[in-house]
Amino acid sequence: MDIILASASPRRRELMGIITPDFTAVSIDADETLPDNINPLTASEYLAEIKASAAAEKFPDSIVIGCDTTVICGGEILGKPKNKEECRRFMNMLSGRTHQVATGCCIIAKNRKTSFTEITEVTFRQLSAKEIEEYISTDEPYDKAGGYGIQGKASLLIEKINGDYFNVVGLPVSRLNQALILYKE
Repeated sequence: MDIILASASPRRRELMGIITPDFTAVSIDADETLPDNINPLTASEYLAEIKASAAAEKFPDSIVIGCDTTVICGGEILGKPKNKEECRRFMNMLSGRTHQVATGCCIIAKNRKTSFTEITEVTFRQLSAKEIEEYISTDEPYDKAGGYGIQGKASLLIEKINGDYFNVVGLPVSRLNQALILYKE
């Protein structure tokens, strides 16, 4: 059975290659509007289910995987920063604090659906204004949830993580692999 990864993220596609080289990545156009008052820790799983459901309609004979990653700090979801001002605000919020990175995954195939959320805690060290300005002046933050990529220049800003590193990059590789085993049998 074919595996479809419903994601345009190059990082997620690269990580999926660790699980299996035999998959097809597709970009899915789905309404990613979150309902009011959704729990920030479950928002990524909600969006993953929307993406997986949309892809499953197009690929009904495949194993379809939808994923979404959110960064949550102080109960607020930090999306992809729209501009330098918003990125600066995110970096100031994250500075010296621990926040959560939640990746929701949803697998749909064979009239079955499995979904879960993996949460990793990330602690930024205390950042100087100069460090923040240098970081937000790069191209790195603007296509990433929370305004940072742990695998890039932001690695210089992080003090520690508690949990799955790959989850912060965008795909909880081990947990997703374990969930996929049930669908491959």
